[in-house]
Amino acid sequence: MEGTTGRSKSEMESGSTSNNNERRIAFKEGSWFGQFKNGSNPWMARYVYGLIFLASNLLAWAVRDYGRNAFPEMERLKNCQGGRGCLGAEGVLRVSLGCFAFYFVMFLSTAGTSSLYNCRDTWHSGWWSFKIGLWIALTATAFLVPTFIIQIYGEIAHFGAGVFLLVQLVSVISFITWLNDCCQSDKTEDKCHIHVMLLATAAYIICIVGIIMMYVWYAPEPSCLLNIFFITWTLVLIQLMTSVSLHPKVNAGILTPGLMGLYIVFICWCAIRSEPAGENCIRKAEASNRTDWLTIISFIVALLAMVIATFSTGIDSQCFQVKKEAPAEDAVPYGYGFFHFVFATGAMYFAMLLIGWNTHHIIKKWTIDVGWTSTWVRIVNEWLAVSVYLWMLVAPVILLRCRQTNESA
Repeated sequence: MEGTTGRSKSEMESGSTSNNNERRIAFKEGSWFGQFKNGSNPWMARYVYGLIFLASNLLAWAVRDYGRNAFPEMERLKNCQGGRGCLGAEGVLRVSLGCFAFYFVMFLSTAGTSSLYNCRDTWHSGWWSFKIGLWIALTATAFLVPTFIIQIYGEIAHFGAGVFLLVQLVSVISFITWLNDCCQSDKTEDKCHIHVMLLATAAYIICIVGIIMMYVWYAPEPSCLLNIFFITWTLVLIQLMTSVSLHPKVNAGILTPGLMGLYIVFICWCAIRSEPAGENCIRKAEASNRTDWLTIISFIVALLAMVIATFSTGIDSQCFQVKKEAPAEDAVPYGYGFFHFVFATGAMYFAMLLIGWNTHHIIKKWTIDVGWTSTWVRIVNEWLAVSVYLWMLVAPVILLRCRQTNESA
């Protein structure tokens, strides 16, 4: 009996090893379609998840803008209340709930995966027919949920969208500091010196041009006090970041404040553009009530930018690791759990953008992230980004001084 048991265990282990070897060969030598079919390439899997996320975004937009014409059968559903509960802002929340549920299930089932070629890695990178069916089923189920649950989810989505913005903010700052560290390392400092100066100079020039253009476009009159405050304060923050970065005790260089300046100028521009149409300080072309080709292109670019931002943030789990360790040979290329967590919060974020962060706000067709709530969310995000960046510069100096004080005492 013991000999039979030992043989069965060895056969199982050899079978498992054989399957792992087959996946390794498929990962390294297989064709694009073969890797997709066999679920052997986690790098390819992330693009499929990105396409599913994009499909959810497009479905939410279609339900919001063209729901009554494209989905007339929804008006017959009991929970739809003649279409009012499944279309418009509430319809967006229902699609968002289905998308969030899908990625949250994936988060729970893949969190903690550390090595390739095991069951959870196969589940993440394969089983596409089942997972696409699961996404469709969860999205359809969201339209059967009572209205009060959707309202509760809408309140929770505000918090989830805020978490997504915070994660994205840390990811952007981490990338900027990583780029600066690479340029200032002993191996590349001499080679990159000129490139750093050119890149930093270009960043500051773009920041100045952006500030001037915002004054021209969004503060044409002295009565535009709020826009003048937003733009002027952004300029002050750029000066503050540059001064702190160049302080002798910090000495972080000129590249990071320049790139951070680009980031906050972009956020300020997005914030002012989110102001409702019809305001006196917005250009007449943007305040027009008709939908033109520029509005449509802006909507498409904003939608794709949101998907790309979610995608790029999802694979950047290393910026949240406290201890940096060399990865093992069979380690996963990115944190699967973190990847799906970012997409789950991103599902809440796209819902807030499409409804203007207000479940009772009526959104014009082909618009995204419009309303005073959206404007202030962007502005607070800008100020928070500067605060986090300044803390990352000052914290090492403060900790070093505290350590020296403790040692002297």
